[in-house]
Amino acid sequence: MKKLSVTILVVGMLVAMLAGCSSNDVPVIGISQYGEHASLDNCREGFLQGLKNAGLVEGKDFKIDYQNAGFDDEINIRIAQTFASNNVNLMVGIATPSATALYAAAEGKDIPVVFTAITDPVEAKLDSGNVTGTSDKLPVEAQLELIREMQPDADTIGIIYTTSEPNSVSAIREYKEKAPEYNFTIDAIGVTQQSEVTLATDTLIASGVDAFSNLTDNNVVGVLPSILDKTNKASIPVYGSEVEQVKIGCVAAAGIDYYKLGIQTGEIAVKILNGEFNASEIPYETILEFSIYINKSAIDEMGMSLPDYLEGKTIDIQTPTPQDL
Repeated sequence: MKKLSVTILVVGMLVAMLAGCSSNDVPVIGISQYGEHASLDNCREGFLQGLKNAGLVEGKDFKIDYQNAGFDDEINIRIAQTFASNNVNLMVGIATPSATALYAAAEGKDIPVVFTAITDPVEAKLDSGNVTGTSDKLPVEAQLELIREMQPDADTIGIIYTTSEPNSVSAIREYKEKAPEYNFTIDAIGVTQQSEVTLATDTLIASGVDAFSNLTDNNVVGVLPSILDKTNKASIPVYGSEVEQVKIGCVAAAGIDYYKLGIQTGEIAVKILNGEFNASEIPYETILEFSIYINKSAIDEMGMSLPDYLEGKTIDIQTPTPQDL
């Protein structure tokens, strides 16, 4: 009887220990962000808010391993490989380079990948497999209409893009396809690295473009203040692609809110974390809402005026947005 009692006690202790281990086994979400700028930061913050909106609590229901590649492709790949080696429960890629690196590292590991801030998942080859997420496809036609209304006499729009970013290549293709419908010509210059962006800006200014339209290109957005310094001196307006670019100094944008995009991405991740769906069972989603953002100060400095049809239909970035309140 004594021996049996000891056996039962030992078994009970083992069960308790195992239960304790299980309760501490909190899923780890590895977040890889390609670089630091306001748009991508908003994606990350929105993603975390999406988890909180679902009632998940950090430390209890999930842990975050956040890494930033600083726009360095080698570091970006190492982050992905480290996540895979550590067998994190979920990988989240913010921007195309991070998402594609995670997807490659996760191959054969059965680790789901969720992406955000990707314009064209098909172009990036992230539309099948153990991967899903959200697309930030730009409202190109709305942007062209906005520029036409703001600058009735403009002929040429200059755009700088990174030739290795599928997002940007896809967006340039759409701009060139649709620009003639609005009587515009697109003068696009491709760059391979961030250090080439300011030189490309000088080239477009010298060529006599009437306006610049910015994409969600990470290399370009990373040095947007330097671009604006040059274009402001040349009195050439720059149109952004989302709210943060307008806050920095672009005159206006028909663009999206990356904080909301992040929330939408978080909602997808919750379905995977809760075991409701596999990533492969969730089609990627494209954010459909966009707003017209304006920077009244930048418009005034350019000597421009807001078209009548936009009165009362725009969001002045000097007015706090919901997430700022």
